[in-house]
Amino acid sequence: MTLLDAFRRQLEALALPAGRALVAVSGGPDSVALLDLLHRTRDLHGLELVAAHFDHGIHPESAAVAAKVRALAESLGMEHEEGRAALGARAGETVARAARYAWLEATRLGLGAAVVFTAHHADDQVETVLMRTLAGSGPAGLAGMRPRSGTIIRPLLSFRRGALVDYARAQGLPVWLDPANEDPRHLRSWLRCDVLPLLRARLPQVDEALLAVGRQAARDRAAWDAVLELLPGLDFRVEFDGFSVAAGVLSGYHSALGETILTAAARRVGCRLGPARAGRVLRQAARGASGATIELGEGWAGEIAFGRLVVSRVAHPEPGGSWSLEGRCGERQWQRWRFRWSHEPAPPDQPRAALTTWLVPGPLEVRRRTVGERIHPLGGTGRRLVVRCFQDARVPRSRRAEWPVVAGPDSVVWIPGVCRSDALLPEPGTEALRIDAEYA
Repeated sequence: MTLLDAFRRQLEALALPAGRALVAVSGGPDSVALLDLLHRTRDLHGLELVAAHFDHGIHPESAAVAAKVRALAESLGMEHEEGRAALGARAGETVARAARYAWLEATRLGLGAAVVFTAHHADDQVETVLMRTLAGSGPAGLAGMRPRSGTIIRPLLSFRRGALVDYARAQGLPVWLDPANEDPRHLRSWLRCDVLPLLRARLPQVDEALLAVGRQAARDRAAWDAVLELLPGLDFRVEFDGFSVAAGVLSGYHSALGETILTAAARRVGCRLGPARAGRVLRQAARGASGATIELGEGWAGEIAFGRLVVSRVAHPEPGGSWSLEGRCGERQWQRWRFRWSHEPAPPDQPRAALTTWLVPGPLEVRRRTVGERIHPLGGTGRRLVVRCFQDARVPRSRRAEWPVVAGPDSVVWIPGVCRSDALLPEPGTEALRIDAEYA
């Protein structure tokens, strides 16, 4: 079986979403091989690929590398996005990684892409398991990288570095060998170039042994993931930007069980939660003080709201940010929300709380709510405070500041997923403006 055939099998197993997808391309052999493989399998995945290169501003050749990646994307007839930073030669791998992933996520949101492909492979997985072993990680950490983690897709995890290098060479792809990959100042590079060769000399099967540790730990991790759906009363839910569980039920578990369940739930949404912080969250759940929040690091926080423990990203609303829905169709971002609109006949009925609505065409604005603002709920009587609508929908207090409203000339007509007004309600079958809102 050729590497391309094996790659096609990997893609088939990933059940990829349709639409746009970013491909992170550093310029190294692994990432340019990934870009070429994805290009050659367009008939299978049908994605609109966008090559994404981030110039860290660390190496003096970085501008030339960016130009090569740009030229490769153009030769494949592919859209290209490029980001730049000025981290400097002293920047460490952790700082560089954080900057790169922050830019990739911002670019993904800005383009409305569903996923980001990265070129992590089996040798990267070996190094990851070894690094986490030396760092004292628990079983979940020893499982290493997932083929799919949130919006990150890693379709090369079963391929060895040597095979990808050979593929890039055979296809005549332009590659750049980053000197940082052999710089012993970086922990991963030191393990790759100094430690692993010593281990292989004494233990020739060390790579397979480390991969086996990762596979066993991944099975353990998968089992705990499955438990989340099976525990009676826990009522685990994936929310807009986090998760929630029944606080009273969680606090009644043995502490070790409760901490393990919490870390499994956090993993599901991309939150790294260690035993110490999981213990703090459990104690908060036991106290049951509604509205109290606890910082969990890396932009996450826990909160008790309406009898549920909610763990979500800390909201940092941007100032201002209002804009009008213009034209017969369009698509635009409001903070972490994406709006799409088009004209079509209005349906016979409209739900009161949904992420899709139909309105009489006219001047409409997407913005943040104002204090004291009211809405006349569809099917209700009287005008209701918007904040009360959030309370009725059990939206945690920490989430409300980043929640948009759609307003007409006189009042709020829609709070996505929370409440639809009876204003600007089109007659069934007449031309209407359909608006879809999605929390990206």
